[in-house]
Amino acid sequence: MSITAFQVPAPRSSMLVRRRIATYFVGGVEQIPGLLEALGCLVHDLSVDVRDGVRESTMTCAVLIDAAEVEPLLNRLRDLTSVVSAELV
Repeated sequence: MSITAFQVPAPRSSMLVRRRIATYFVGGVEQIPGLLEALGCLVHDLSVDVRDGVRESTMTCAVLIDAAEVEPLLNRLRDLTSVVSAELV
């Protein structure tokens, strides 16, 4: 009796990586729901700084995301009309 072994590559699950993102936006608190919707992933440590008399507000957060999805996420944020800048920190 002969035994034949086949090597079948196991499907690799994407490894989620925690990334910190800083987003600068205009339009005040009214823009926050749209920003959160654009994130569309598991969010940790969300911080939003909106101040009277200051043109740009800041949202910083840590997201749990697949490494391949980082650039598409940043691009989704940058496509919002209220966003001035979105970058990894």
